[in-house]
Amino acid sequence: MSVLPMCASPPLCWTLATSNCVFSERKVLALASLKMEFAGMDSDGRTFNSAAEMWREAIGDDANQWYRDGVAYWQNVEASVDGVLGGYGHVNDQDLKGSEAFLNSLLRDRLLRNRHLVALDCGSGIGRITKNLLIKHFNEIDLLEPVSHFLEAARETLATEIDVATDQHSAANFFCVPLQEFTPEIGRYDVIWVQWCIGHLADDDFVSFFKRAKTGLKPGGFFILKENIAKTGFVLDKEDRSITRSDLYFRQLFNQCGLHLYKVKDQTGLPDELFAVKMYALTVDKPRSTKKTVSKQHINLPGIIK
Repeated sequence: MSVLPMCASPPLCWTLATSNCVFSERKVLALASLKMEFAGMDSDGRTFNSAAEMWREAIGDDANQWYRDGVAYWQNVEASVDGVLGGYGHVNDQDLKGSEAFLNSLLRDRLLRNRHLVALDCGSGIGRITKNLLIKHFNEIDLLEPVSHFLEAARETLATEIDVATDQHSAANFFCVPLQEFTPEIGRYDVIWVQWCIGHLADDDFVSFFKRAKTGLKPGGFFILKENIAKTGFVLDKEDRSITRSDLYFRQLFNQCGLHLYKVKDQTGLPDELFAVKMYALTVDKPRSTKKTVSKQHINLPGIIK
C-alpha cells in the first residue's frame, strides 16, 4: 500500500480532513462496543453494507491467498521512491517533513535524552523512512518488509549510509517477514513506525499484529501509524489488496488492540487528488489528563474573546 489517489467517482473525491480528534474518547469507546458495520466500496465502485460483508467476499476462507496476492503486486513494482509511492515520488519531501515534525514532538514528550534508541520500520520498502528520518534520531533501526527486492535495495542503500551517519546510527536487522507473521523481540523498541502498509491487513490480523507488537515496546515506547484516511467507512483496492479505513474505523480497531491515542495530526501539503493522511501516536499506557479545572469563584464571569 502506498500514497493513493482517489478515483474520479463522486463518493471518493474528498478533500483533506480537518486536524485533531472529531470524536471524544468516551464516544469512540462506546461505538467500539458495537459491530463495525461501516458501509464502504471497492475500487470498481461496488458498495458494501458493512466491512464484514466486504471481508467475507475479499478473503473468504483463504486469508493466505489475500496476502500472497498483495505481495505479488509489489513484487512487480520498481524498487525506487517513485515505485513505492505509487508514482507519487514527488510527495516524498513533504511527507518526510510532516513525519519529522510529528516525531520530534513525541521524542521530546516521551523519551529520555541520552537513551540508546531503537526503532522498527514496518513495511519499510526500500528504506525510505529509515534513510531520511529514523537514522537521524535512533541508534539502531530494524527494517521489516515482505517484498524481498525492496528489502535488498534498502540493505544496499543503508550500507553506504552507515559511513555517513557513523556507527552510532545504523540499520541493524533486515526482516523479510509480513506484518501478520512478525513477532518482535520483547522490550527492544522505543518506537515502532508503521506507514502505508497496515491497510494490507484484515481487521483480525491488524489487531493481532498490534497486540504482539506491544510486547516489543520499551517502557515509554510508542507506535506511530501514518496512513491514508477514507472520509467515511472504507475503500477496498482490489489491485494491491489493501483497504483505506476511515478515522473512526481506525479508532475502533485501536480500542480492540488495547492502545491509547496519545496524539494525532494531519499530514499537510499533499496533492488534492490524494486521500487525506493522518499520523497517530499510540501508547500502551493511557495518557494523563490535561483538563484544566475552573475556579468556582470565577465560573460565572464572562470570558474574554481573543
